[in-house]
Amino acid sequence: MHFSLITPVAGQEREANHERLDGPYADHQWLWRWFPEDASAQRDFLFRRHESGAGVRYYLLSARPPAARLGAWQAQSRPYAPQLTAGDRLTFELRANPTVRHGHDGKSKRHDVVMNAKRTLLAERGLARWGDWADAEKPALQQLVREACSKWLVDKGSRLGFDVDMPSLMVEGYDQHLQQRERNLRFTTVDLSGQLTVNDPLAFEMAALRGIGSAKAFGCGLLLIRRAE
Repeated sequence: MHFSLITPVAGQEREANHERLDGPYADHQWLWRWFPEDASAQRDFLFRRHESGAGVRYYLLSARPPAARLGAWQAQSRPYAPQLTAGDRLTFELRANPTVRHGHDGKSKRHDVVMNAKRTLLAERGLARWGDWADAEKPALQQLVREACSKWLVDKGSRLGFDVDMPSLMVEGYDQHLQQRERNLRFTTVDLSGQLTVNDPLAFEMAALRGIGSAKAFGCGLLLIRRAE
């Protein structure tokens, strides 16, 4: 595996901006161009788009190394093979699409964990809409997001070989996206960060390589890790 940082070439930031289309799926299509054409290839990369005052950059985890340069963009790559043991403490960042599955009539469908939590709370009170709940005990959206997404990550960790350090956990940037292609596609992203402890190195390594959660084609699931100080 290869971990890469893709950034604009110094002095060509404006040209780089014009070469890249906006939107999560546009990012995915553009990143495919960094690899040799192979009609039979399956998606073999995870990515995370990062925006700051310094501009846009991409973190990429891929089975193949990307090209060194594409237009006004450049890639710096290194082999990715984390050596971990049980008890290792890591700092992590994760942009995720937190969902739960519910089955009905033999079919299974993904549901956003925050909306699912809302429906559960409303059903317990016999209410149909969030706006109908006027009680002073009604949780703020920020509280609901933190509780639902924290539980989602803890549940994932129990299956994927890690324990979340809850006091360090940050839950930020709960955003809903509408992707219009052949049909409307809605998905949610949330940014999770903090510290974790590895308890099953093999399971954790597979999670790091395969990604966590769904919507990986839209920039979710890449687990950025480094050893905690």
